[in-house]
Amino acid sequence: MKEFIRVMKALSDPTRIKMLKILENRLMCVCELQTAISVAQSTTSKHLKILVDAGLVDSHKDGLWVNYTLADGSQSPYAASLLGNLRHWLNDETDILTIIATIDTIDRFEILNKN
Repeated sequence: MKEFIRVMKALSDPTRIKMLKILENRLMCVCELQTAISVAQSTTSKHLKILVDAGLVDSHKDGLWVNYTLADGSQSPYAASLLGNLRHWLNDETDILTIIATIDTIDRFEILNKN
């Protein structure tokens, strides 16, 4: 039951849902996700840790970058089931549509040059 509750708690936050919907479309680093959802880097990292711990998101180190993608569901049958359904849910939500429309313009190298 603990695994089920961990997945459900991870999905109980609107920001984390937005992050999952973004990651359905492409892999991203923390700074790109931070830009997409307009929250602080520390908050973005905290949300990502919760999603990774629940088996909903995977991270992969690529040199200096840590890239985040949707998990394949192999860690948790609950995560696998909900990720499969989430692909069909919330696709007409205004907040999500707005974010998804902008993610192709978000580039980590441009973000780093602004800082």
